[in-house]
Amino acid sequence: MQLPDPPSLARRAVIKNNQKLMLTLYIDADACPVKEEAYRVAGRYSLRVIVCAKVTMRVPSHDLISLMICPGFEEVDDWITEQAGHRDIVITTDIPLAARCLAKNALVLNPKGYAFTDNTIGDALAMREIREYQRQGQEGIQSGGPSSMTPKDRSRFLAQLDEMINKIRRAS
Repeated sequence: MQLPDPPSLARRAVIKNNQKLMLTLYIDADACPVKEEAYRVAGRYSLRVIVCAKVTMRVPSHDLISLMICPGFEEVDDWITEQAGHRDIVITTDIPLAARCLAKNALVLNPKGYAFTDNTIGDALAMREIREYQRQGQEGIQSGGPSSMTPKDRSRFLAQLDEMINKIRRAS
């Protein structure tokens, strides 16, 4: 995949009046099925992308895309939480990480294109706890895991990511 060359100002986060002008896309990458889609959208807008993972993985060779390796899942979440904030978008399926990033005013999107918001995160955390409680009470029973990604999920993700980016850019 070939990404466009970034404009010179996009090569680094520009600070003006103590506010970061360039939004950053953080990807909680170990199990993220939409990394390629995120790279394409980021390339179209000349956005910085930081792929954060527990293990080494291939990322496109581009000035605006970097890989951050953290030794464990909690370290990945902690690093993303420390870095993300206002004018940033975090892509994750991790509901507690989503809650932590929302508390820092970042926008959060899951790979199926559903945005976590202040209005929805409480219900998502509660459902996660209920499912965890049910799994603990049913030893040996397979939960099946998340449903497979569909073309509709990918389309929803792309549309929602594009909408979030434009929302941030309009607010600038």
